[in-house]
Amino acid sequence: MNTPGLDAAITAARALGHPARLRTAAMLRTGELCLCQITEVLGLAPSTVSLHLKELRRAGLVSERKDGRWVHFSLADDPEARRWLDTALGAVAGDPQLVRDGELVRELRDLPLADLCGLGYEAALAKRDRGLPDPD
Repeated sequence: MNTPGLDAAITAARALGHPARLRTAAMLRTGELCLCQITEVLGLAPSTVSLHLKELRRAGLVSERKDGRWVHFSLADDPEARRWLDTALGAVAGDPQLVRDGELVRELRDLPLADLCGLGYEAALAKRDRGLPDPD
């Protein structure tokens, strides 16, 4: 979080004040995720998810890492950002939506990114269940 004091607090609170952004932060507690994984869980258009992630990055709560054609997101390491995240996520601990999101995240982590991002969730799941080899 680069902005000190009141401005940083307002920016962080606004960023965490939207359900999709709070759900995203909760998903990222378990480690980094690719944009397509986050998009699948939220059920929103990739452009909408990108805007939400941009807001979280602007607030210093999330960082991104590019790996070839994939963009991975994770929670920021900044102690002030972690305080905001811990407080917000602690307030919604056990929420049924976040529990469902977490279950889906675990399932998505088992699918190859090339399949999930290239084929979509249902096709990637079907491919895995048929035991087809990875294209890589």
